[in-house]
Amino acid sequence: MAYFLSNQINSAVWKLPLALRTTSARFVRTKNQRRYSSDTGTGSEYLHRSLVPTMHYQKSLPRLPVPKLEDTIRRYLAAQRPLLNSEQYSNTEKLAHDFQNGTGKQLHEELVAHDKNNKHTSYISAPWFDMYLSARESVVLNFNPFMSFNPDPKPEYNDQLVRATNMVCSAVRFMKTLRAGLLEPEVFHLNPAKSNTDSFKKFIRWVPSSISWFGAYMVNAYPLDMSQYFRLFNSTRIPKPKRDELFTDEKGRHLLVMRRGNLYIFDAVGRDGNLVKPAEILSHLKYILADSTPAPAFPLGVLTSENRDVWAGLREKLLEAGNGEALGLVDNALFCLCLDEEEMRDHIHISHNMLHGNGCNRWYDKSFSIILTKDGQAAVNFEHSWGDGVAVLRFQNEVFKDTTEKPLVGPGSQPAAVDSASAVRRLEFKLNAELQHGITKAKENFHAAVSKLTIDAMEFKQGGKEQLKKKKLSPDAIAQLAFQMGFLRQYGQTVATYESCSTAAFRHGRTETIRPASIHTQRCAQAFVQQPDQHGVEQLQGLLDACSKYHGQLTKEAAMGQGFDRHLFALRYLANSKGITLPSLYQDPAYAAINHNILSTSTLTSPAVSLGGFAPVVPDGFGVGYGVHDDWIGCNVSSYPARNVHEFLRCVHKSLEDIFNVIEGKPLKSS
Repeated sequence: MAYFLSNQINSAVWKLPLALRTTSARFVRTKNQRRYSSDTGTGSEYLHRSLVPTMHYQKSLPRLPVPKLEDTIRRYLAAQRPLLNSEQYSNTEKLAHDFQNGTGKQLHEELVAHDKNNKHTSYISAPWFDMYLSARESVVLNFNPFMSFNPDPKPEYNDQLVRATNMVCSAVRFMKTLRAGLLEPEVFHLNPAKSNTDSFKKFIRWVPSSISWFGAYMVNAYPLDMSQYFRLFNSTRIPKPKRDELFTDEKGRHLLVMRRGNLYIFDAVGRDGNLVKPAEILSHLKYILADSTPAPAFPLGVLTSENRDVWAGLREKLLEAGNGEALGLVDNALFCLCLDEEEMRDHIHISHNMLHGNGCNRWYDKSFSIILTKDGQAAVNFEHSWGDGVAVLRFQNEVFKDTTEKPLVGPGSQPAAVDSASAVRRLEFKLNAELQHGITKAKENFHAAVSKLTIDAMEFKQGGKEQLKKKKLSPDAIAQLAFQMGFLRQYGQTVATYESCSTAAFRHGRTETIRPASIHTQRCAQAFVQQPDQHGVEQLQGLLDACSKYHGQLTKEAAMGQGFDRHLFALRYLANSKGITLPSLYQDPAYAAINHNILSTSTLTSPAVSLGGFAPVVPDGFGVGYGVHDDWIGCNVSSYPARNVHEFLRCVHKSLEDIFNVIEGKPLKSS
């Protein structure tokens, strides 16, 4: 029976839509099958009332498999092949096989045994939390990404005050719907005519939670893990020496609002547990926007951009100085709303503002912040340790749908006749000379870091997803190939490349890595870039097809938890926790190089989201946010001074031109 169920699960996950398989740690791509909840909202308290309880499928989700060690080593060596010369590869191959037959075999057996004794979770969950929380670098640029909202289709609703009020109301409605168990479960429907129907939902709700996943699978529906969702609200990352802590306190009913670096709170949920009247929230936010209090000389929020050990020490000093109550109100606030005073000039300005801003009007440790500029541009910036993009994008999709389709206030809405001066409290902090010096130093460090970041964007309008699918080519594979070609054209190299894939189809799944740089992309990129006269159109089309098929295979394997990165990471984590000498595989320069991800990529298309972005993960890298749309391809890319992002995007655009010309049967022109 167990063997049968395992095979059923494996075959099911192989069928998962590409939209799920190529999800990202930072961003999640959605498809038409699952954009928003389909049920109608009822009243002002909930977004909707799902027929199926929110966590109905959680207990029966399949477990994330631990790959076979021999498969992991084979995949690892395949990913190393295009990055190494023959001598380097031979050395790495020997070290990998020694590991497979020696220390690695023992570590793998211990990992499997530990996994069997912890069936409530996944083998990667605890090590992955530990990795994030033990990192001592600033969360700004290194971890927190952003996703910006599309404008409201009704221009008058993009007023900062109106949009902020509606977003606060919708966010609270989302929270209440989630906590009441009324939020529709996160499910990918491959056959929505069968599975996304009231009749099926009325049936499946009576199937016991312990087997409900299988009921969904029988109609080609795939529930996803929702264990991270509870951390969306009332949550903060608390800095501690050596390892931070995640804090959640659902008793908090207040919202944290930041403006000019000042921190304000007011209740967005009443004592009865219901949403405060929208007109009252409108009044409170209007009061904050009109407050004449100047920007503080020592804005506390900038401390959340510091090195984590430095921030942990300063937080202790804050507590010793008598700021415990105020810090507690920040930590257990529902979420953070940042009201910025600037108007945005263009998409590049939006990217810089939403990714890092000026450092003073943010509390980067909150699980997420909604940022609203003076001209109504909106985005979510989120802290990454508590979860991946799945929960954040679901939240963003629901909030966008609710605010645009059922806004609770409008341009003509009048603020309630309430005493906002009493309801709103501006938090004050006692700062001694040591704390003031710490804030000044944090500002200097922040500005030194962000001043090195360059962001540029590109739109390729010659074709997109529809044209590629007609030619039976994977859109994601072609986008990734263009990055390989672009980098080869600019720098003459094939380098370590990272694309994250969600493993949310499994209980407590996190992410797995797709390694887009392969011998296939290397061969194809060299033909297009370095040998354009030596290949005919049919040969080049054949190379594109090979890249597409291989990328599709890598993607399927990653979605099934069958990559190599997380397995090797878990084995290394186990070796470290046991205090044994680090195996030679991990001391190999090639292992360090493949984990020095010069091209770090994440993909995102969603009806709610305009663009997303993040910084490079290494000083000599690119942070590549991209989306393949029906008839165009967009990229939002960041770099530090070691790389030229403008030239890179020119090279990527040229690569896409060449690819689409070949797809259309046109010969390559020498460049």
